[in-house]
Amino acid sequence: MNNFEYLQAKDTVTAIDLQQKEENAFFIAGGTNLIDLWKYNVSNPSTLIDINHISTNQKITINLDGGIRLGAAARNADTAYHPLVEERYPLLSKAILAGASAQIRNMASNGGNLLQRTRCYYFYDHQVPCNKRIPGSGCPAKTGYNRMHAILGTSDSCIAVFPSDMCVALAALDARVNLSGPEGERSIDFTGFHRLPGDRPELDNNLKAGELITSIDLPEKGFKENYSYLKLRDRHSYAFALVSVATVMTLEENIIREARIALGGVAHKPWRVKEAEDFLVNKAATRENFSAAAGLILKGAKGSGNNDFKIPLAKKAIIRNCLMALDPSSQQPGAQPSV
Repeated sequence: MNNFEYLQAKDTVTAIDLQQKEENAFFIAGGTNLIDLWKYNVSNPSTLIDINHISTNQKITINLDGGIRLGAAARNADTAYHPLVEERYPLLSKAILAGASAQIRNMASNGGNLLQRTRCYYFYDHQVPCNKRIPGSGCPAKTGYNRMHAILGTSDSCIAVFPSDMCVALAALDARVNLSGPEGERSIDFTGFHRLPGDRPELDNNLKAGELITSIDLPEKGFKENYSYLKLRDRHSYAFALVSVATVMTLEENIIREARIALGGVAHKPWRVKEAEDFLVNKAATRENFSAAAGLILKGAKGSGNNDFKIPLAKKAIIRNCLMALDPSSQQPGAQPSV
């Protein structure tokens, strides 16, 4: 039995204050990842602070700049099916619906999705060392079974991957994360929110102590004309990505005026390479150019044995997804991307 104290917060200030006062206190919204971590003895909260009653964090609204704000406590399913998201940001809707199961999406919160931790087998197994659980203890994944692990941005300390689908789309859409904490409020670019492992693999993101995600902002431009999300996995339902790709583009006839490509399942954070995106600007939307961009994105990719296949798989996925983005109707079941 894990004994804990349960508290409710009805506003952000109260939630942050409680978190500062209570020992080993964790915020909880959907709890879909926290409960897993708790069951496997990775996290052991003494206090849970329920933030589901903060009404301002549950809404999805239009911002003054024309973009939209996703409340951190809004559920993944409600976000994916929200008319504003479906109409203006279809990439995000598709990415969310590619993740987890319908039951989990009904419970999981937007903020929690950003904060979920790796599903590395060794991270959850207390019988083996893990630098993410116990810094300095070692990384058995490097020489062990590492089929699901990272090929980009790895370090000597960690080769784990970040598992979210939603976050890959948010990275491609240039979202911003709004935070509130003991030092006040701040906003951070989405690409700067998550961290690579470096020599501090226990740190998944750049949240400061006591900070709470309150919302996520999307810019006005949603790329609803040319977009695609592709998730390659071992089974179609309820599986984490081996490789996923989010692509958005602006086209004039067949010339690319803007391109963004983000990868999931390959690194400790959603992976974007500006050099590759810049390379595509003012070029024709062809397989050859997408292949060259894929080479730039995967520059420096390195397998660890069981996951070596991810490198050629990722290149093919990038090319295929860019072709699919030229015609979003190609994402229907059984459809083939045009060349």
